Amino acid sequence: MSVQQYDEIGEAFEGFKSLPLMRYGEVPSFLGMVGNVSGKSVLDLACGTGFYSREFKRSGATDVLGVDISVEMIAAARESEQRDPLGVRYEVGDVAELRPVDRRFDIAVGVQCLNYAEDIAAMERMCRNIHRSLVPGGEFFVLAQKPDYRFDCHSLDKYGFRCEPTGEEIETGPRVRVTALLAPQPISIVTTAPRREVYEECLRATGFSEVEWVPLQVSEAGIREFGEDFWADLLAKPPLEMLRCRA
Repeated sequence: MSVQQYDEIGEAFEGFKSLPLMRYGEVPSFLGMVGNVSGKSVLDLACGTGFYSREFKRSGATDVLGVDISVEMIAAARESEQRDPLGVRYEVGDVAELRPVDRRFDIAVGVQCLNYAEDIAAMERMCRNIHRSLVPGGEFFVLAQKPDYRFDCHSLDKYGFRCEPTGEEIETGPRVRVTALLAPQPISIVTTAPRREVYEECLRATGFSEVEWVPLQVSEAGIREFGEDFWADLLAKPPLEMLRCRA
């Protein structure tokens, strides 16, 4: 997993959530898929600066632990916690080498997490560690690059992003360069778009069941803000996809 590119971003990562694709697509879609967290414990893997960790705590989660491999991301998350104390805990950790947690969680989430596995063995280690961290019947929710995205949404820029193949391919799938079109300086991250069967086989091999792919949606607020025509290309050729499964 590449740590340096995230350490260099730090707090600027929060700006991603203000871009149209994130604000009106990813965030409401992912929160909607996870559903009601009131009274539940949540393990937020690859939590970044803690955006979703804070959302879940505000929504009534009893215990939220955010884990990220980047020291700078966790530092930014802890600073947010100090400014606005919610009771979210954060720690530095690699999901592929995740230490046994002090309790099992009802829910685990991984937003742009499994797609950083360098090979199938690493993804299986990640999935096994996540499964071990959940109560029996607990749910795991994932958001990542769409496995079979063809890089053919030519208007993706207007949604705040650019997504391009690097021309490289590893065992899990093709490398992808994602650029957030932030002002004054765009930020690029290189990740991977694992093949659909890689996700499914790794999850099932480590004990997960009921693996279900869930499409990205656009919120009503986004339609009111920009109109339906604005979102037509994104919905026809979405670069992101979600999945859910059960331990």
